[in-house]
Amino acid sequence: MEKISEHILEKVIRKRAKHSHKGNYGRVCLIGGSEEFGGAIMMAAEACVHTGAGLVTVVTHPHNHSPLHARLPEAMVVDWFKKKRLASLLPEMNVIAIGPGLGTDAYSLELLSLTLQLLSKKQVAIIDGSAITLLAHYPNLLNLCQDKQIILTPHQMEWERISQLPISNQTEELNSQKQKELNMTVVLKKHGTEIYTSDTVYQNISGTPAMATGGMGDTLVGIISGFTAQFPPTTETLLGAVYLHSLLGEKIGQTAYVALPTDIIQQISSEMKKHES
Repeated sequence: MEKISEHILEKVIRKRAKHSHKGNYGRVCLIGGSEEFGGAIMMAAEACVHTGAGLVTVVTHPHNHSPLHARLPEAMVVDWFKKKRLASLLPEMNVIAIGPGLGTDAYSLELLSLTLQLLSKKQVAIIDGSAITLLAHYPNLLNLCQDKQIILTPHQMEWERISQLPISNQTEELNSQKQKELNMTVVLKKHGTEIYTSDTVYQNISGTPAMATGGMGDTLVGIISGFTAQFPPTTETLLGAVYLHSLLGEKIGQTAYVALPTDIIQQISSEMKKHES
């Protein structure tokens, strides 16, 4: 298992070209945020924007539109009940993230199914949270994931659901075997987060118990989405996003008992500036 160090940030984060426009830094669509869980998709969207994605669109329950516009005027918002609009929107995206606050009801399942059907081989999809639970409950959806560029971001219980591996049996060997069966990159969130790729397993050694709070995973989804949109969609880019997230949490945790996701979000851009090359 290879350890990720801070040097990964210098490898990934590039100084922006003098002649740039928003179209140079990727288009991201984030899908989630039911009526009850709007905060999850808002944190994901804020992290994505602060990471530097060029254009960010949030597909969410209409209940969340006004609060999202108030918090993040940089993002565009689409009513998730307008499936024709969603179907026309998704092919325009470089990166699609689905799951933060999505929920597991029948309509959430429809949204996930539609997204996977429309996903092309050229796009990168990040599947998180309740979308992972839906994949576990409806394994036929995995057929729609074949030969696609998919990053799965489960915590250990979500990984248990989709891998059928109890937490006590989630060893490096068994996790790697299941990752190969799924044919998806897996970011297994835990103390010492592990990233499983087709040929190598990586471990993130930064972080702090101060990060054990709601919304932390949603923020990670936003950072991964922003990195993947503007930098080459490689393993190194993913590792850089994971490391940056925990590095910021670790720094905040040196002076704060809890590292709030919203505090991490506010420091993303300034930390990236320190590591551009």
